[in-house]
Amino acid sequence: MTTFRSVRLSQRPVGLPSAETWSIDPEEMPELKHNEFAIKIELISLDPAMRGWLDDRPSYLPPVEIGAIMRAGSLGTVIESSNQRFPVGAQVVGNFGATEIAISDGTGARVINTDLASAPMYLGALGMTGMTAYFGFFELGVPRAGDTVVVSAAAGAVGSIVGQLAKINGCTVIGIAGGKEKCDYVTEALGFDVCLDYKTDIPMRKQLGAALQEVGSKGVDIYFDNVGGEILNANLAYLSFGARVVICGAISQYNATEITPGPSNYMNLLVKRARMQGFLVFDYENKFPVAQRRIGKWLAQGKITAPETIVKGEITEFPETLNRLFAGNNMGKLLLQIN
Repeated sequence: MTTFRSVRLSQRPVGLPSAETWSIDPEEMPELKHNEFAIKIELISLDPAMRGWLDDRPSYLPPVEIGAIMRAGSLGTVIESSNQRFPVGAQVVGNFGATEIAISDGTGARVINTDLASAPMYLGALGMTGMTAYFGFFELGVPRAGDTVVVSAAAGAVGSIVGQLAKINGCTVIGIAGGKEKCDYVTEALGFDVCLDYKTDIPMRKQLGAALQEVGSKGVDIYFDNVGGEILNANLAYLSFGARVVICGAISQYNATEITPGPSNYMNLLVKRARMQGFLVFDYENKFPVAQRRIGKWLAQGKITAPETIVKGEITEFPETLNRLFAGNNMGKLLLQIN
């Protein structure tokens, strides 16, 4: 009998997930039912949204249940199948979870072609990461050539793509990231015009004001927010008339144990007749093929670089790898590659 290990939720965390949050034990692979197939998982996606799925509170998805395999996008190779659409040897991507072997009936799964793009791309720029960047920027940001775009978590999986989409569309782009190494990467490798380091002692509002002067802008036309907190508040202070604030995430608050105060500069939305709106990438699922073709073309043309941090190891390294997100210890898309 084939055995494998899965990462299961043992208890709900308070603050940052710890070793006690998870259980990782051997289990036997069940016999396949009609139309099912088994996937040997090779790559697991690590995303900030995972932290929210651990809390027992209303959200856009039900929380991961105690004892359940941790929800995650993952990719692997079919090793056994009773489903003609997913033959043995096919490489597939789907929400298979944090596990060494997954069983699927094909719901939400699709076969990928690694001749067109590398496997990690299907969890990154050509997967939910790229789709989040694309639809958040184009559908909610509604960019115009000449706009000034500010992107927080600019060296992260989503932010790095958003800034490059903005440059392709003729915008001036200011990134916000943590540390000189990341800021240098954002400007030198990704082509942002300026990158601000939130880890310095200089308040973000002061840094942002100076950056806007440097690029010759009167204000922020689009702010793509991945972090919330004081960085969101600083951007609200500099909105231009008719600005669009895109709420993608708030990683600064995901492990907070107390209620985070709302932004004090929110009245500028009224004064500037601006709009602040959240979104879920799932709302645009019927448009994914168009976005994937466009991003795939830009990748092939070298107009988009998709940074990746791939951690190689065992499934037991999932907890530590997940927490790298909240320490900022990754560049671009964070993946766990199962040896």
